[in-house]
Amino acid sequence: MTSPAGRAGWSAELWSTSTSTYAAILVHPFLAGLTSGDLPVEAFAYYVAQDAHYLRDFARALSVVGAKAPSHEATGMFARHSAGTVVVERALHDRLLSELGLDPDVVSRTPVSPTTTAYTSYLLATCHGGSFAEGLAAVLPCYWIYAEVGQALLARGSPDPRYQRWIETYGGAEFAASVVEVLDLADQVGSVISPVERSQANAHYRVTSRYEWMFWDAAWRREGWPL
Repeated sequence: MTSPAGRAGWSAELWSTSTSTYAAILVHPFLAGLTSGDLPVEAFAYYVAQDAHYLRDFARALSVVGAKAPSHEATGMFARHSAGTVVVERALHDRLLSELGLDPDVVSRTPVSPTTTAYTSYLLATCHGGSFAEGLAAVLPCYWIYAEVGQALLARGSPDPRYQRWIETYGGAEFAASVVEVLDLADQVGSVISPVERSQANAHYRVTSRYEWMFWDAAWRREGWPL
């Protein structure tokens, strides 16, 4: 179960650090535009391009977290998720790019935005330099917030088939199953880490949750570098 209301242990504690951020995400005009169908296609194209950049580094972050995992099973799980990020989500992007009339080669040359740069840099630094628990907490919002957003938007639906396809990907059972795997592992880890490490990991979760809001906001604004 991905619903925070059905979770206990460390995962519930992590979610409690970002409830206001999640509430702000749900009412953001980018997501509201997805369900109304009024989101400017230029904003969605910007999002898809930046998400392609983000996913490359997110897959690397998952590989680093997996290398530090406390069991072979956990290492294997993160390896599967890293591969799935590259194969499954990139396939979705390629289809969306085609439907948006965008050339994937042109998109790949789109400059990485300030927010994407900041978010991925924070993720990689935390996963490389921190403990397994810290890295796990840092990557978790990209799993959990996306699953909850996807399920919330799925209940609303979208008149635009491109936006509906995106919603169904993240609101579907297959993605939810991968999120549950990570949440269950988090609860196992949370039962054995020290209070100091727990506090540090909670702080990373809170930061990357805020980056999730910033990522959608950057797409809404079609953020660029000031110079």
